Amino acid sequence: MAFDDRSDAGRRLAQLLEERALPDPVVNGMARGGVPVAFEIARALPAPLDVVVVRKLGHPEQPELGLGAIGEEGVRLVNEELVAQLRVPSEVIDAVAARERQELDRRLRTYRGDRPPVAVEGRTAIVVDDGLATGFTARAAVEVMRRRRAASVVLAVPVGPPAAVAALRRVADEVVCVEETERFFGISEWYLDFHQVSDAEVADLLATAGNADTGDAGGTGDSDGDRG
Repeated sequence: MAFDDRSDAGRRLAQLLEERALPDPVVNGMARGGVPVAFEIARALPAPLDVVVVRKLGHPEQPELGLGAIGEEGVRLVNEELVAQLRVPSEVIDAVAARERQELDRRLRTYRGDRPPVAVEGRTAIVVDDGLATGFTARAAVEVMRRRRAASVVLAVPVGPPAAVAALRRVADEVVCVEETERFFGISEWYLDFHQVSDAEVADLLATAGNADTGDAGGTGDSDGDRG
């Protein structure tokens, strides 16, 4: 068991990130599980904390099987190889994406209200989750930061399998991972406490961080996403 809880994971990630002295960072926790991890990083650096909302596009008959992901700024990624292999019609993917977009928008209203995202244009956007599985939702979150014109995007995760970490290194400018291991059967096995993070917990952490550093992120404001 590598981590006591998400806060412990965040503190250990923060140590690695502090060593890098990243210029002008903004920490973006992937909702929901990545936000408690990101909170500790933002406090340690110190840096503004924000949330980035992404949603997995799960197969209608096997929700845990990710066909892709959607995110804020109109981001939509599809696992074309898997979709072709399973012969999933495009209208099925469209229907799943529409449903997940509704949930994405609901979460954004809950977490941000009328507040715009913390500006990342020209800055280092640190994207944080509580672990890396297939990596599709992390890819979507990285793409959100690209569309908001971040100068560089760093993905920070406590744990992930080497193949997924390597794939994300081709997408993000840097990937920081505490435990990169082949012995990976799921994120939850690496935590003593892996309770489901609620909307209220996310909102409370964002309120506690209390950023005054907000502004127009230069995006479209369209939204969608979750882990995959």
